[in-house]
Amino acid sequence: MKEIKNNETRYYILIGLIILITIILIIALFDMQIINGESYRERSSRKVTRTAESYAPRGEIYDRNGNLLATNEVSYTLNLFRTKSKQDDLNDLLLKIAGVLIKNGDNYISNLPIDFENKKFTINGDNLKKWKENNNIKEEFDIQETIDELVNRYKLQEYDDYERKLLIPFRYELSNSGYSNYRMATVAKNISIESVHELEENNFDYPGIYITKDTKRSYPYGNTLSHVIGYTGIISQSEYDARKDDGYTLNSIVGKAGIESSFEKYLKGINGSKRIEMDSNGVINSIEEIDVSKAGRNIYLTIDIELQKKTEEVLKDIIWQIQNGKINNLKYSDARAGSAIVLNVKTGEVLALANYPDYNPQEFVDGISQAKYDEYFNNQDKPMYNRAIQGLYPPGSTYKMVTGIAAMESGAISSTELINDLGVYNKGHKPACWLWNSRRQTHGSVNARTALMVSCNYYYYEVSSRMGIDTLASYARKFGLGQKTGIELYGEEKGTVSSREYVEEQNEKGRKLTWTIGDTLSSSIGQSYNLFTPIQMTKYIATIANKGKKQDVTLIKKVTDSIGNEEDLKIIKNEVDERLGVLNQEDENIDIQESSLNAIFEGMKSVTGDRGGTVYGTFNDFPIEVAGKTGTATSGNGSDNAWFVGFAPYDDPEIAVVVIVEHGGHGYFTARAVKDIMKEYFKFE
Repeated sequence: MKEIKNNETRYYILIGLIILITIILIIALFDMQIINGESYRERSSRKVTRTAESYAPRGEIYDRNGNLLATNEVSYTLNLFRTKSKQDDLNDLLLKIAGVLIKNGDNYISNLPIDFENKKFTINGDNLKKWKENNNIKEEFDIQETIDELVNRYKLQEYDDYERKLLIPFRYELSNSGYSNYRMATVAKNISIESVHELEENNFDYPGIYITKDTKRSYPYGNTLSHVIGYTGIISQSEYDARKDDGYTLNSIVGKAGIESSFEKYLKGINGSKRIEMDSNGVINSIEEIDVSKAGRNIYLTIDIELQKKTEEVLKDIIWQIQNGKINNLKYSDARAGSAIVLNVKTGEVLALANYPDYNPQEFVDGISQAKYDEYFNNQDKPMYNRAIQGLYPPGSTYKMVTGIAAMESGAISSTELINDLGVYNKGHKPACWLWNSRRQTHGSVNARTALMVSCNYYYYEVSSRMGIDTLASYARKFGLGQKTGIELYGEEKGTVSSREYVEEQNEKGRKLTWTIGDTLSSSIGQSYNLFTPIQMTKYIATIANKGKKQDVTLIKKVTDSIGNEEDLKIIKNEVDERLGVLNQEDENIDIQESSLNAIFEGMKSVTGDRGGTVYGTFNDFPIEVAGKTGTATSGNGSDNAWFVGFAPYDDPEIAVVVIVEHGGHGYFTARAVKDIMKEYFKFE
């Protein structure tokens, strides 16, 4: 009986436990589904965690005095994550996004090489062939067949032509950007705040969107210094292929020209990353920073922006005056371009580097329009062309200082020996002095100083005939002519020194040239095969001003990290030089006798300061003494090129200034520009 009673007790205890557990479960379920159901449902929908890049601000560019030349403005970037939506839903989503962007005047990224308006490819030849191959499009497909293939690929059959024109570039960008369950695609940059508000406020209608607050490049001075600063743009496919291992993506912004390009490695920051928690519908729940981005380095240029602005203004004005006959009623209508450079002779620092015409780098930031692209790149005056480092010109009479120094240093003539100008030089092709050609007069007896003052061609024919071309060419190279200066910009041209070596090099390439005494005579006055850049000419004048001591030409004052700590400039310059291909240059100082230097210095001073000097009328009222030389060089087509080169002050040189105007007619004209630039530097009224 007792045993039965114990069994009943166990039974009731078991039943009680079951009832208690059931009650607890019911209460828990009630709590989960009724009381806190919404909260638990929200938590259960948090199913996807993704990682996104956090883009680093680009380093800024300053002038020597800390004025901002290239900086960053706030911008907004629209990114898209893949959700569980079907392809039809994706197309509808993209169409809705495109509608918002277009309504607010924004553009989305499109690297598709198709012009839908004119039904043509925007690339051709091997580039088109490679593009088709990379995108699995048959090589024989024409434009319409290619569009039809993309319509089928992206399932756009049910959409009209306008909608297809919007969707195909969108879908192409997604397919080529790594768009996946774990990688977002950037679909639009620099979108307006109106688009940001509309998309974010209705984010449930736009699943998968992720808008980041980024920066875009800004150039406060517009066209000023455009050829030095350069511009930025979205990375090209070839640039990406070369740099993808260095942290670049298909949406990266890179330097395309100028300092923006040559110092890309330093201006580019290090991107960080963020963890994004997103529900299954593509709505973002939280964002957490994982790695903090690191801003790029800041570059301080040697440029003085106020001097730069004045130099550009003066250059533009002198070209206009020459073109419109405002100087001595002499009109050279083909004078439309030129270059001007100011160099610190003691340090080699470039204080101003101007080209005309120029361009506005800001127009490239948001993607340049086709009309503006055509205006820049199809313009016969080449506004994108950096004449200061790429333009190759015969130096004309500005070369006569080299000829004079070479002759005196080689012993072909003394600094005081007189040569009688007979008008026509009776050797070679029997060239005549310019004075004989223009007036049938001669300069009489001249020495090294007076020959420079009056620019007597006859004198230089004779001294070059005595010393020979090999000696002359050797001295030209010593002054850095026919060599890259090492300025920190891509595209610098080397130029050529007129010499036997040049003729031999050309003959090896299939030309049939023979060196003659006539070539030697023409070379002595800066013609024949002599072709130099304005930056080379400026270094040459600075070396004369320094009495043979050379300085490396540079645009870089210092490089700092984002908080102002200076970095080792020597290491950075060596790395940049290596990439630019200007290492191992022969840059030793030139030993020049004092008598030779005095003759050249006095000759250049007499050009500006003596009544017989070619630009005495320009500089006779200038408060300081200037040493200079005019140059009028045949250009091969059109009017002669016009040079003026000089340095000041005469007794203790600080700056060298060079101005050239293509087809400017006469070096006398450009002397006015040099005078005005020097007035700005020395702060004269």
